[in-house]
Parts: sequence; structure tokens; C-alpha cells
Amino acid sequence: MTKYQTLLYYCYSPIAEAEVFAADHLEFCKSLGLKGRIIVADEGLNGTVSGTVDACREYMETLHKDERFAKTEFKVDDVEELSFVKMHCRYKAEIVHSGLRNPEIIDPNKETGVHLEPAEFEAMKDRDDVVILDVRSNYEHQLGRFKNAVTLDIDNFRDFPSKINELAQYKDKKVLTYCTGGIKCEKASALLLHEGFKEVYQLHGGIIKYGKEAGGKDFDGKCYVFDNRVAVEVNSVNPVVISTCFNCGATSSKMINCANPECNEHFTQCDSCGWQMDGCCSEECRTHPRRRPYDGSGYYVKVPHTQGAEA
Repeated sequence: MTKYQTLLYYCYSPIAEAEVFAADHLEFCKSLGLKGRIIVADEGLNGTVSGTVDACREYMETLHKDERFAKTEFKVDDVEELSFVKMHCRYKAEIVHSGLRNPEIIDPNKETGVHLEPAEFEAMKDRDDVVILDVRSNYEHQLGRFKNAVTLDIDNFRDFPSKINELAQYKDKKVLTYCTGGIKCEKASALLLHEGFKEVYQLHGGIIKYGKEAGGKDFDGKCYVFDNRVAVEVNSVNPVVISTCFNCGATSSKMINCANPECNEHFTQCDSCGWQMDGCCSEECRTHPRRRPYDGSGYYVKVPHTQGAEA
């Protein structure tokens, strides 16, 4: 039996005194021995936590007993070791930064894209009247994405609104959005509807759920995740590797952060170049005085990933 599990989840549900809730929730997580990253906002929760099977079960049961979070859907992965080394639970303005000056113009609880279960998404994705839209950042879709997906040149999801005009050509199509676990699609699809797109859908549970329930068919590459696993396998039907080493161009699915904390760039790097470059993207970063020791993983605890928790 597996010793540990990692839970990926989100829930759009109003939280009164959310800042106080965040502090109390942190202590609750610590009492269970959980490690992970949770964002709390007035609009809800967004988290990835890891712990023993019993601790994860108690955490899920406790959230489901709270009527605010009763409908929370957890994506559960069995893991050999904890996916984090620390526990953070922080209050922020949004559980995923929308990039909107007036974020209140969209509310996933009132209007969002039609949720498609993995089997429904698979059945629709190759139709001529459909466009598949990846709403994730560059480093994510460069590592893995659905075949024929439209990708956006964005470094963070908060840049998504600035790309709406580029998507206008698809207004007559059925737009199928997807992301890692579903949370970004809730806001992306809501914004598309707000901007006049007529038929907008989203992959319920995201890439992670699609991998579990549809075998990940036609998802090329790996899925970036926001913990020390960095990337996970999704496709057990027709897998391929599409990402290439930033330094030498060799096919590689290994995603790391640059060892220079002042750069901390997300990029793909093969093992050979990793050791040769000490986990850095350039010679300038390799010789930087603050360069962190490279252990082969390319994951650094003290400098968190730019996006925080992601569901």
C-alpha cells in the first residue's frame, strides 16, 4: 500500500474573514502533518497538499463536512514521498490571479463554461467546429499539451486577458478550454463568455482528471505540476515526448528551475546539460555568485515557483 498521497483541489466558495481562516487553516494542516501550498481568498480555496493516507483522508473529510466546501473535488495521487517539504497557507486577493483590473466582472459561481467530463472532452476535441484552447503559461504547454491545441504566449495566467483579441478568430467555434486541474478554466471560460464568445466549454478536472479517466489520450508530453514532482505522466494510451532541452536541443521531458535564484527560469534541460551547466540556463547564470547547489532535481524550496499553488 502507498504511504503518501498528494491532493490537488480548488473550490470557488465565499469565505467570510478569509484572512483569519487562512491562519486557522494553516494550523489545522500542520496538526495533520501535511505539507503543501494553499491559497485562500474571499472567493475560495486553491491548494495542493501532501501527507500520509490517513492525514489526507481526514483533510478531505473535514473540508467536505464544511458546507462551504462540500462540493470540492479532490484529484488524488499516490506518491512514494511527500511532494513538499513545508506547509504554507496564505491569504491573497484571488485564488488564481485573473489579471483583470476589475476581477468582479466575472464570477465562476454565476457563469462559466460548460463543464465536460473527460469522456465528453475526448469525444468533442477532434471535431471540425471545435478549437482546443490551452490557458496555461508557456513553460507548461511547452512541456506538454493536447494535439492541435491553440497555445498562448503568456508567462503567467494574469496575462490571459491581454490575449482575448488574438482569440477573436475562434468566436464562431466551440472553444474547449483546459488547464492542469480546472481552476484557470473557470475564470478563462467566464471571461471568454463575458467577451462575447457563444459556446465555451472546459475540461472538468483538467489534464490530471483526463489522465486518470481517459488514459490521457492525445495529450503529448508531460503535465507540469506545482510541487517537487515538477512533472507527471498523463498519457498511457499514445504517449510522446515533445519538449526539448533548452541548451542542446535533445528530446527531454525534464523541467527544472534555473539554479540562479535571480533568474529562476522554468525550462527543459536534459540530465547531461543539467550536470554540465550546474542546473543553469546560461553560462552567466552558472557563474552567478548566488547560484544554488544543483542536486539533479532542479527544484528549490527556498525560492518558490512563480505561480504558487495550482489546481
